[in-house]
Amino acid sequence: MIDWDDVRYFLAVARGGSVRAAAAHLGVNHSTVLRRIAQLEGRLGAHMFEKLPSGYRLTEAGEEVLELAVQMEASSHQLETRVFGRDQSVRGLLRVTLAPTLATHLLMPDFADFARLHPDVEMEILSFGELANLTNREADVAIRVVYDRKTLPLNLHGLKGPELSGGVYMSRDRLAAWRAGAPDPIRWIVISSHGIPDWARESEVRTTGVPFRTTDGEAQIVAAQQGIGITTLPCFVGDADSLLVRVPGTDLHMYGTLWILTQGETRKTKRVRLFTEFVSRRLAAYAPLLAGLSISRD
Repeated sequence: MIDWDDVRYFLAVARGGSVRAAAAHLGVNHSTVLRRIAQLEGRLGAHMFEKLPSGYRLTEAGEEVLELAVQMEASSHQLETRVFGRDQSVRGLLRVTLAPTLATHLLMPDFADFARLHPDVEMEILSFGELANLTNREADVAIRVVYDRKTLPLNLHGLKGPELSGGVYMSRDRLAAWRAGAPDPIRWIVISSHGIPDWARESEVRTTGVPFRTTDGEAQIVAAQQGIGITTLPCFVGDADSLLVRVPGTDLHMYGTLWILTQGETRKTKRVRLFTEFVSRRLAAYAPLLAGLSISRD
């Protein structure tokens, strides 16, 4: 009989192209992956992979198994989702995926309130660069910024939240120094993988052509606080920071709309339903802040 866990390891290697990538994805060591693959090959009586200098390539038998393994995975996710959806207890695991900035600069106090209201719910906040996949049950709820509603997957159920805007910000002290004629160059602060958006280029403050790059949003914020230059930030971050001020001559830009997303039967679970309703109310209260309308800064 085929062990589904062995199939999961097979899929991880097939998708990652190497044992190392599969081990990192599954959170296990190298030898465990090799043992599971050998176990599956022993049961099926065929080699699944050909080892090449560039990585692992599926054999002909492996290609056939891959098609069936993907079907098994989909069936497994469907089964888990339906059973999970019938669980009406306010006890158990609740995994929420969202961007790091939304978690640390906006919603963590609300998550804390929900945790206090429902102490038997084990919350897991997945706040990293890449949002977890709801269809694959990597998370139960996703809070995402969506620019075009048509891009939402049809299998996801959504609660529409407020619009989210961004602006251009710099240190309040640095702006005062610039107005006083300080000669120090002002740079654009950008995340390494991003450039300066077109909507943010117009400004009364002239900048040097030499950018200052950071690898993450938190470093970007601190760089602006330290007076290195100007940068784009969500309004709920920039307007709430007493050290920062909007750059004169710049406009706001709408990033998109916040959506609270769930999948299939999962949304019928009581703890998921309670959480989505709770967060929806909190986001509605934050609407002016999110849109950049809550305060006016000079």
